[in-house]
Amino acid sequence: MAVMTHSVLIVDDDPHIRQLLAFALAKGGFETREAGDGEAALAAIAAAAPDLVILDINMPRMDGLGVCRRIRAAGQLPILFLSSRDDEIDRVLGIELGADDYVVKPFSPREVTARAAAILRRTAAAPVAAVAGDRKTHGRLILDLDAWSARWDGSEVSLTVTEFGILRTLAAAPSRVFTRDAIIDQLHGPGFAITDRTVDSHIRNLRAKFASVGGHDLIETRAGVGYRLGPCAGAEA
Repeated sequence: MAVMTHSVLIVDDDPHIRQLLAFALAKGGFETREAGDGEAALAAIAAAAPDLVILDINMPRMDGLGVCRRIRAAGQLPILFLSSRDDEIDRVLGIELGADDYVVKPFSPREVTARAAAILRRTAAAPVAAVAGDRKTHGRLILDLDAWSARWDGSEVSLTVTEFGILRTLAAAPSRVFTRDAIIDQLHGPGFAITDRTVDSHIRNLRAKFASVGGHDLIETRAGVGYRLGPCAGAEA
């Protein structure tokens, strides 16, 4: 049986970085394409959508944040950000715009490959592992694990791969308070390096998206511990 190869679009204005990542990703079994700026990236996506975009933040002719906004306006294509500065504001803004993960330059190409693979595993996991019609219901929240879709009172809420993964983790044990480390372990496996601030940004995104359709009590914060699924009754937080 043929093994499906994932395609990755590498977007960076530095050709050396593109070549370095293309080599590492090819060794990891990925097909790659390249774009040198934001406008070229959008054209490449329109011509043939990849499975994942690795996207530099600082680029000419539309920066990575602008590209991310355009991608998110059109759908939920997974995005891994590259940040040229160790600037948490840039990285957190990228996550809040809908990126699934980020890596700070200078980076290890093997780490980028590992993070890309982790995002794509989450994308592919539910259709393979879930039983037909498998869903979780909690109050007004419905998660369809087959379709990777979330609904609140019948209204579909568009989530990134990472946002859905976090919500699925919390819904698997509604009474449990998950630490940030436990959430990261569920998404990536033990030892994966993500800051607490990144998890908080994803949680903030989830709360904002569900609050827009009445889901003000989606997730509860337990100070000093972590997060758990709220009652999902629609009450104001």
